[in-house]
Amino acid sequence: MLHPGQTIGILGGGQLARMMALAAAPLGLRCHIFAPPGDNPAFDVSAARTVADYENQEALAAFAAAVSAVTYEFENVPAATAAFLAERVPVMPGPRALAVTQDRFTEKSFVRDIGLGTPDFRAVDDLASLEAAVASLGRPAVLKTRRFGYDGKGQAVIRPETDLAQAWDTVGRQPSILEAFVPFLREVSVVAARGRAGDVAAYDVCENAHRQHILSTTTVPADLDGAAMHAALEHAARIATELDYVGVLAVEMFVIEDDGRERVLINEIAPRVHNSGHWTIDGAETSQFEQHIRAVAGWPLGSTRRRGRVVMENLIGDEADRWRAYLAEPGVHLHLYGKAESRPGRKMGHVTRVIAE
Repeated sequence: MLHPGQTIGILGGGQLARMMALAAAPLGLRCHIFAPPGDNPAFDVSAARTVADYENQEALAAFAAAVSAVTYEFENVPAATAAFLAERVPVMPGPRALAVTQDRFTEKSFVRDIGLGTPDFRAVDDLASLEAAVASLGRPAVLKTRRFGYDGKGQAVIRPETDLAQAWDTVGRQPSILEAFVPFLREVSVVAARGRAGDVAAYDVCENAHRQHILSTTTVPADLDGAAMHAALEHAARIATELDYVGVLAVEMFVIEDDGRERVLINEIAPRVHNSGHWTIDGAETSQFEQHIRAVAGWPLGSTRRRGRVVMENLIGDEADRWRAYLAEPGVHLHLYGKAESRPGRKMGHVTRVIAE
């Protein structure tokens, strides 16, 4: 267990690391950011920084010696980096969570193996296996790289008219997964935390709307019937427990209609604090960022109680230029991420509105 005054190391210097560092400070904990050169807004609010590539073992060793625990803001931490650090300092979430969630096929297989529902899927390693997978699952379907894709990157929709060779080229001819198309009613997520002792605390189910594959708005609570709501929360807790997870994770789900009832299918697992949990900064008693810090430190988890009905809106690209208008709107909480450059499709900040129920 950590004590106030000790330091948590964070791999990655983006907005998630920034918000973790901001949450740690009131608890008396320091954060040391390790990130490659670039636009790293977390540096602005951290106690220390290391600027180096993730493969730089000399820098990693010095980083490990300077911190009491390590966490990360993104799931694509190189496995060798996580293993190197884990030999020297506790790394949370642990290597198994990374290994499972870095590969979409491994992740979907894990979800299926623990008895939870997911869209049907097939591994794709070449054009021939893509043709066989499409023949099995039918069209439409979604082809995704097994690793490194996010916000719609590394994906191709297989429609009735799609040329499979062209789709294979679109994903870079990389190991991939083909997922059956799901005619979902809506998309939801559960943001949950698991402590070092195995205790789990989940926030209310969020309803998410995307624009051009990027999260646009999150509304809490989700429009979901009671049985499906309960199942979504139980699924997230089950996944965290089966992974022996420590920290905050998000489980993204599809809501489908099954014999007149709503049911949830697991879409993806994010082993980190998540965009759909940003509403918790202003809309819950304990933010997801403080919750993650508490879990990594070995401290009691905080209350996940909502303060009202909450809507979080992402500010993408030049939408953040309207910051004055947001500040002038009563009841709006503005969060800008301190990024040096605004460009289309880049998350620059978010606003949150909390409405009394």
